[in-house]
Amino acid sequence: MKNKLVTLEALRARFRDGMSVMVGGFMAVGTPPALIEALLESGARDLTLITCDTAKVGIGVGPLISSGRVKRLCAAHIGLNPETGRRMLTGELEVELVPMGTLAERIRCGGGGLGGVLTPTGLGTVVEEGKQKVWVGGREYLLETPLRADAALLQARLADRAGNLVYERTARNFNPLMALAADLVMVECDEVVEVGAIDPERVVTPAAVVDLLYCGACA
Repeated sequence: MKNKLVTLEALRARFRDGMSVMVGGFMAVGTPPALIEALLESGARDLTLITCDTAKVGIGVGPLISSGRVKRLCAAHIGLNPETGRRMLTGELEVELVPMGTLAERIRCGGGGLGGVLTPTGLGTVVEEGKQKVWVGGREYLLETPLRADAALLQARLADRAGNLVYERTARNFNPLMALAADLVMVECDEVVEVGAIDPERVVTPAAVVDLLYCGACA
């Protein structure tokens, strides 16, 4: 297997205007700070951001929102970042709010090559607007379509040089799902070890879906 460990400069070169980006984490836990900074430094604009939440103004994906680089946002929670709300109300940012469980399942469908997920969540609310409804077993569901992205920016506690990943507790949140639902998977990890040093039973995301690794401690 090739060594996937690269520099931030190499990662910056992968970003472009108009791309869709998934970012793991919840309230910055599991969100890769160095990769966010690399995305900002790349100058890429008009991004579509798919993430659980927009954290706060200065943490997590908050700087992406504040910088005006994001054109469209798909997220479950924005309430703790007033800049997200302000930009949404002024029309600077297009926002699709998705129930958190539904968001996770839509990403899972994108990674699994499925056509969507049926859920009762959102029936009778603004969530159902413009969506197909399906009856199954005498019960009504919304058809929620899959989500994929051009790139996923993830954070892991431990990786080997091939890209097998181990996450730290709740940082496991959206990262494993997004690793399967993007064309290019970039991972910031705290520590990198040689192939074979990680017990296979600990591996959550396999090397086969990981493209590039960055480790600040290894730089």
